[in-house]
Amino acid sequence: MIDEDELVFKALADSTRRLLLDRLFVRDGQSLAELMSGIELTRFGVMRHLGVLEEAGLITTKKSGRWKLHYLNPVPIRLIHDRWIDKYTAGRVGALSELKEALEGEP
Repeated sequence: MIDEDELVFKALADSTRRLLLDRLFVRDGQSLAELMSGIELTRFGVMRHLGVLEEAGLITTKKSGRWKLHYLNPVPIRLIHDRWIDKYTAGRVGALSELKEALEGEP
């Protein structure tokens, strides 16, 4: 069984998938044809990348008539941030705060 974090890291490891996420960040709810624009991959290649993103929970889809629209789900990225980044930056922020107080002579 693959860990959820592992799926997110795997999905984010590819530049094409990051580009697709960036495009959905700018304008959510795009069709496959819209997302393919300017990407030098076949339709099936882009669909495969979207499948990896969907499996990782980074995108969701919704049928709208004959179109399948793709939406960004930033929650898994935020969970990664909270677990793996926040805990390493908290000490530095505290140290900077203490340095500021020491330099400004505040008690």
